[in-house]
Order: sequence, then C-alpha cells, then structure tokens
Amino acid sequence: MRYFIEFSYNGKNYFGYQIQPDAVSVQEELEKALSTILREEIKTTGAGRTDTGVHAKKIFAHFDTDKELDDQLPRKLNSFLPPDISIKRIFPVKDDFHARFDATYRTYEYYISLEKNPFTQESAWQHWKRSLDVNAMNEACKILFEYEDFTSFAKLKTDNKTNICKIYKAEWEQNGSELKFTVSANRFLRNMVRAIVGTMVEIGTGKLKPEDLRKVIEDKNRNAAGTSAPGHGLYLVDVGYDFK
Repeated sequence: MRYFIEFSYNGKNYFGYQIQPDAVSVQEELEKALSTILREEIKTTGAGRTDTGVHAKKIFAHFDTDKELDDQLPRKLNSFLPPDISIKRIFPVKDDFHARFDATYRTYEYYISLEKNPFTQESAWQHWKRSLDVNAMNEACKILFEYEDFTSFAKLKTDNKTNICKIYKAEWEQNGSELKFTVSANRFLRNMVRAIVGTMVEIGTGKLKPEDLRKVIEDKNRNAAGTSAPGHGLYLVDVGYDFK
C-alpha cells in the first residue's frame, strides 16, 4: 500500500529535504526512522526539494509498504526523530498517487525583519539597515502574474525540463516590524522564491523600479535578477492535492 506522511521541520540543521552525499538531510532522517520502526527498508518521495536551511511548516511525502500501519506510528516516529522534525499524520492513498507529481499547488512564505531582532536571527532575514518600500514591492508582484517563464529566477545547471510556472498569488504584508511575502504557484523552480525575494528587495530599496521586473523576467537570465535571499527566512507552508 502507499501512504502519505504530513510533517514539518526546522531546516536549520539540514542541507535541504533531499538525500545527498556527505550531508545531513530531512529525507535521510525520515527514512532511517521509518525503516527502523517498520523493520524494512523504506524509501520516501517528497513533495519537493527545499534548499539548505529552508523550513517546512507543512509538507508531504509518500512511501510504500506491505504492512498494515497502526494509529500509533506517528507517535512512534516522533519519539525516534530529532526534535526539529515533526510528524503530523500518516494516511493511505491510491497506489499510484504521487507526492510530487500530483501536487496541484505549493505555497511559500518568506519573512523579513525590519528591525534588529535577536529572537528572529535564525528565522527571518534581518533587513533593518535600509528601509523598504512595500508598496513598490507589491506593484512588482502584479507583474509576476503576466509571465509563466521564470528562467531568470531558476538556479543554473539543474535538471529542469521546463521553467514554466503559473503563479496564483504573490503579495507582501507588513505587520509591525515583520514583513511577510506569500507566493503560491502550481510548481516552483529550484531557488525561485529566494531569487524573487532578492529581486523584490532591490525594488524595495529603490535599486530597481517595479516595472524593471519585466525586463528581468524577459531576459531569461539568472544574472539579470537579484541575489538570492537567505534560506533561513523561507518556509514551505502548504502543498495542495485532490485526494478524491
């Protein structure tokens, strides 16, 4: 049978979700715990690959096993896993349902601290030395909806077959000294959100104008966009599926 896992993690201590040589990953920790408890080799497929230091408030993965799983498995896994990975639930799905390819949308949030804050040093980008024009950044957000080819925001030398994405939502919200960017799309390229945020911050500081974003996108060149924002301010917050 195929099972889905809903879980969350703090990415500070990990080189992203996906297993890679000579680096600690969330997938490695998850598979080690599952394999130990179920006493068989378990391989998982995640909803996506997060970069080093990036967090996930809500993410899914699937795995296959012939064993019937009891209701206590999430509790057992949480007892075995490190404190920065938390299992929310495990449930059966159709045998061909896929955590990555059957996702209908993904939503990320990026947090910026507009004042020096010792309590968010590891959870938000500390951007307090220069002010940001949030209205200009939101003007630029509207331009994102005009395009689907986001090559300029894609990490170079990846195995992407296409750089086409459909963005459904993009907006900045300020709550006191906290600035939050929410972006939702059918899919994201590696490093895409961090590259968008870095470019938006250049617009917020006045280095670029909102309308300059069109040329950045149309150049289809990573060097045309801004420097990637730090990974520790980024959170995957939702992945959508049609479980019917």
